[in-house]
Amino acid sequence: MDDQNKPLAPWTASRSAKEKNVVQRAVTALLDQLAPERVLKRGDQLQLTVEQHRTPNGCVLQAPTAAVSVSWFSKTGKDTPLGELHVIVWSGTVSRRGRAANPEGAKILKELVLLPIEAPSTDYVWRAADGTEYDTASLAAKCIALLEEQI
Repeated sequence: MDDQNKPLAPWTASRSAKEKNVVQRAVTALLDQLAPERVLKRGDQLQLTVEQHRTPNGCVLQAPTAAVSVSWFSKTGKDTPLGELHVIVWSGTVSRRGRAANPEGAKILKELVLLPIEAPSTDYVWRAADGTEYDTASLAAKCIALLEEQI
């Protein structure tokens, strides 16, 4: 039999479901630390100096004059088979889906793109372009520190 003509098994052609699930759990854990989903009862008014807004693929931490958004983009291309995490620092108020746009708009001050570390051997699951590695807690702390720099 000639094994060269045999097609590749589906699990060898792309990332395993296990790898994808590990990354998705890391994304969810990060978002839960930054902007936990909460249930408000009727009449509850939540007033914080930093508002936490959760989206299906990210979150926005909005302070009065600045914001940090964290967005997960799964499977963005061949160079990033597991996806990318974008952390963006904004000046101003970020418009959210379903809300009227802010006429002044928000301006990007800084952007940090992180890739998941494939098969991590430690707790560090994110790597920035400069090679810095983060675990979930240290990345959440970095996001909060980026926002505090602008407040």
